[in-house]
Amino acid sequence: METMFDTLLQLPLFQGLCHEDFTSILDKVKLHFIKHKAGETIIESGTLCTQLCFLLKGEVSIVTNSKENIYTVIEQIEGPYLVEPQSLFGMNTHYTSSYVAHTEAHTVSISKAFVLSDLFKYEIFRLNYMNIVSNRAQNLYSRLWNEPTPDLKGKIIRFFLSHCEKPQGEKTFKVKMDDLARCLDDTRLNISKTLNELQDSGLIELHRKEILIPDAQKLL
Repeated sequence: METMFDTLLQLPLFQGLCHEDFTSILDKVKLHFIKHKAGETIIESGTLCTQLCFLLKGEVSIVTNSKENIYTVIEQIEGPYLVEPQSLFGMNTHYTSSYVAHTEAHTVSISKAFVLSDLFKYEIFRLNYMNIVSNRAQNLYSRLWNEPTPDLKGKIIRFFLSHCEKPQGEKTFKVKMDDLARCLDDTRLNISKTLNELQDSGLIELHRKEILIPDAQKLL
């Protein structure tokens, strides 16, 4: 219990809560702990978000499809991690991405009803929640105002990073070369040539209809 207690306290939503308040929360809330096998789908894209889901341990793949299913982005994220807190409220309360256990993964979830009835009574929790959602909105907004780059290599890197949840870790882009060329408004030949240059630099690995980025941070 001590290990689980410590793990929960590492989650950004609970940081700053005093021991007494946190113990009081655990006494009242019904926590749903689940162990997922590797390859198991934890959350399906488009599912209604009715709870806060925390990845406590393990690694998950975040799978996000473009609207027309032209390309798919797969990211690897390790716990502890809070899954889409922005999807709990707002006009669209459905999960944007799918979450699949990459390794054995442990999750815990708290219902939206309990968040509203009890957790929001704690000022620290409210501030943590607002900071998480606000930071995400600010980061996404700042991407819109990044200075455009004239060279194709910069455009490709910007395309990769702008479609990532976090600019670190392994990413996989499942996309046809022709579709990527259309997204970047360039020729297939130029795209292919530039991608091969990035591969020669050790920044990406090219596979059939798939681009692997071992560490996105090296693209910065």
